[in-house]
Amino acid sequence: MLLIGGRSGVGKSSVGYEVSARLRQASVAHALIEGDVLDHIHPAPPDDPDRSKITQRNLAALWANYTELGCRRLVYTNTAAVLGSEQWLFDGALGAGCRFFHVLLTATDTTAAERLAGRELGSELEQQLRRSAHMARRLDEHAAPGTVRVATDGRSVSEVARAVVAVTGW
Repeated sequence: MLLIGGRSGVGKSSVGYEVSARLRQASVAHALIEGDVLDHIHPAPPDDPDRSKITQRNLAALWANYTELGCRRLVYTNTAAVLGSEQWLFDGALGAGCRFFHVLLTATDTTAAERLAGRELGSELEQQLRRSAHMARRLDEHAAPGTVRVATDGRSVSEVARAVVAVTGW
């Protein structure tokens, strides 16, 4: 299980798709799941205000479908994926005995702001900038032991994906 985390604007989605493309080119069977779409529900369920239960349920359902088809490798992108406190989510959704590779993508405030300004064309740019800076600090301080940090500043998506795939040995 390759868990790719990082602040908003660091390039998680782009890198995840490029990792998937590289694995396809190498004929490495895998699934790619964008964790950010697993909890897009409003309002939050009354018994799940932080949407963690629905995230786990949706991840478990997708993974069950993929494993039924023989899939044994997962590329998962989500801001908080590398936090040690999030391990319960994966243990509950993916089952015991999984081997995890934690990769934290990093970027400076300037780089993240430039990327977010190009992406956030609606009303949430300022909120995204604040949240991104907060999460950068939290991720750096609380990443799971053994997390590999990969800087994205001044690097192409392809170059970053190459470094991420190298972490796994796939």
